[in-house]
Amino acid sequence: MQSESIKSSELILTPEGKIYHLNLAPSELAPTVITVGDPGRVEMVSKYFDSIEVKAEHREFKTHTGNYKGKRISVISTGIGPDNIDIVFNELDALVNIDFENRTIKKKLTSLDIIRIGTSGSLTDEIEVDSFLISAIGIGLDNVMHYYNDIDTIFERDFAQKFIDHTQWNPDNSVPYAVKADKSLLEKLSSDKTFKGITITNVGFYGPQGRVLRARLRDENLNEKLTSFRINKKKITNMEMETATMYGMSKLLGHSAISMNAIIANRATGSFSKNSYKTIDELIQYTLEKIVQ
Repeated sequence: MQSESIKSSELILTPEGKIYHLNLAPSELAPTVITVGDPGRVEMVSKYFDSIEVKAEHREFKTHTGNYKGKRISVISTGIGPDNIDIVFNELDALVNIDFENRTIKKKLTSLDIIRIGTSGSLTDEIEVDSFLISAIGIGLDNVMHYYNDIDTIFERDFAQKFIDHTQWNPDNSVPYAVKADKSLLEKLSSDKTFKGITITNVGFYGPQGRVLRARLRDENLNEKLTSFRINKKKITNMEMETATMYGMSKLLGHSAISMNAIIANRATGSFSKNSYKTIDELIQYTLEKIVQ
């Protein structure tokens, strides 16, 4: 374990002693963290808090920390994409596991519960718009996790290889990986109102997700390959842009993470939610109640 002081170029703190991107001090972060993509969605969560003690903001990263039915919770916006998850999860971990005064890793480490409340598109007509889906496993098509060591302990290698073989994966792309959700949080937040699924985490919204406007795709059949993939009679259910990286970073750093998805689009049927705000709001209320049970 690293014992020497971490250089200021690596652990960047503000003049007020707060972590740079999130603009938070260690005391301002709760042990239970809800992440949302859209900064505007932070208020959608915190409006249900009984009290708010902290409001912080820097760039796309916005945080409210408060109490909900006796439980201290922070809700943080991550922005879009795996690269932002790398920033947020490293800084969340630093807030609880690095001593900012002497810039050393603490001897006793803290594990956070991190729950994503996000939007997603279904890849199967069995999961209709306005449904709730929990990602039991994430398949990452990004390259973030490949920069880190010790990933063999967290990757589901056989699962990922079957995916690579089935899709005839382009070797010029990042190597896909697969990571499971935290088992305890998966059980805690599941119910008869939720689907459990296999989630694709992609690196972009248009070409990487098979959308064509003017730029042509290299593999025009990728989405068809995704929908036809099967493993242990289970299929890929949805696609978004944070889950697998979130699962990988949380396991690498010793935290627990789960991804809650509001299905607002169905790529198989071409449909989109008529009231996505209502669906997201209902998922927020469902998740908050599950957290405090």
